[in-house]
Amino acid sequence: MTSFRTRSRASLLLAGVASAVLALSSCAANDVQQGSTATSTSGGATQTIVVGGPDFTEASIMEQLYAQLLQGAGYKTQLVTSKNREVYFGELAKGNIDVVPEYAATLAEYLNQQKNGKSAAPIATNDAAATVAAAQPLANAQGVTLLEPAKAADQNAFAVTQKYASQNNLKTLSDLGALGQPVVLAATEECPQRPFCQPGLQGTYGIKISSVLPTDFDSPATKQAVQNGEAQLGLVASTSGTLDQYGLVVLEDDKKLQLADNLVPAVSKEVVNDPRLTEALNKLASVLTTADLKALNGQVDGERLLPADVAKTYLQDKGLIKG
Repeated sequence: MTSFRTRSRASLLLAGVASAVLALSSCAANDVQQGSTATSTSGGATQTIVVGGPDFTEASIMEQLYAQLLQGAGYKTQLVTSKNREVYFGELAKGNIDVVPEYAATLAEYLNQQKNGKSAAPIATNDAAATVAAAQPLANAQGVTLLEPAKAADQNAFAVTQKYASQNNLKTLSDLGALGQPVVLAATEECPQRPFCQPGLQGTYGIKISSVLPTDFDSPATKQAVQNGEAQLGLVASTSGTLDQYGLVVLEDDKKLQLADNLVPAVSKEVVNDPRLTEALNKLASVLTTADLKALNGQVDGERLLPADVAKTYLQDKGLIKG
């Protein structure tokens, strides 16, 4: 995740991203967006650090958290986004993007399959440190280093209504398995074939799934289906910020079925040897929890606050940047 370059990064980034995107596909080129540059008044750094990644709510919050931590350490920052991992990770590997918020298990398997093919044996586990360690050599080979993973993890999670949980004394997926009642699962069409979805629920927890109601992952349709009783169990994200609005609660994955998709900063070879930068980013690792990230997502998706504002308030409240 060398020495620092002190010249302007904006023109280099635009040229690098444009050429990479055009090389991949014309439609991907339309997905790359350049954000504004922000400057901290603290410190004496003159480098502009480019923070990039995807453009969904959680990623936008993470990008703001990273950018504002860096601003607090005295760096100028610039934000760029792309919907395509091949684009933003490729630019990270080239050094045109400096920092990307990544998901440990997802990235590990992305890199694993890049190198060893789609049928490669998995290297990600349910342990964050082990997963990052397994992914590190593959990332290093592309000029990228993974820093310290946060406590926060965005994983598959399974939700029921608060009423259903209370009536049946359910707190964990093991509790649901022990209940022995058949349930309809609202989930993606691929769920019956995915080891961490229906097969895992049945094999690991003994949950009886009578049928799968096809919906999108963590979608309003999934949550509504559980809320109105069309399904008893729904596939959601562990950091979903709108479950309370539907009266839903997540059952704990007490047997650790899901892989460790903890948030982790991925940094380029251009900046990895700057201890002030890596120290600033690593401050978040021991602080940000899954519950925290869920709350931040809820503030953006539910309360319609801006990612920049919720990130700033969070970092100030945690004492990670000055107010």
